[in-house]
Amino acid sequence: MKAGVIAVQGDVAEHAAAVRNAAAAHDESAEVVEIREAGIVPDCDVLLMPGGESTTISRLIRREGIAAEIEAHAASGKPILATCAGLIVCATDAKDDRVEPLGLLDVSVDRNAFGRQKDSFEAKVPVSELDDPFHAVFIRAPAIDEVGDGVETLASVDGRPVAVRDGPVVATAFHPELTDDSRIHDLAFFPEREVVA
Repeated sequence: MKAGVIAVQGDVAEHAAAVRNAAAAHDESAEVVEIREAGIVPDCDVLLMPGGESTTISRLIRREGIAAEIEAHAASGKPILATCAGLIVCATDAKDDRVEPLGLLDVSVDRNAFGRQKDSFEAKVPVSELDDPFHAVFIRAPAIDEVGDGVETLASVDGRPVAVRDGPVVATAFHPELTDDSRIHDLAFFPEREVVA
């Protein structure tokens, strides 16, 4: 499996490790490539849209010609995992004129919904397709305000969706790559198989 991490900004090494662990749990290997320019996405089986600063990520993927390739990847049904700022960039409505969203997720997002850096927190979050709660790390986390008809809510905190699935795209408001638990990556990239704890 070839996994591409959009590496214009944000967590890269942590996502690379998590997707390798998820693949290994299914007796597969994952070649991870960092994407900073156009021409690499079409060769990838799965994509990761990491956290970082959503306005910067949005601007850079447009400037480098990566955005259209990400849209084509999703349109072909290939999996994408988007986390934190990646969720914002993939949304239909980012509620911020500085972000030009990709429209891959039929959701609207409230940026920094859970507060600033000092308000970061961790919580055990029940996820609908996992047997045990996921230890979620929220850092300047967004929350989803509205969910479209075809979007499945996988997890919520205080009544607000923080993990969703829309077709081939799984998105979380938290950072699953900052734990040793690769079940969210497993859920995104191996949905047809039993998630391995």
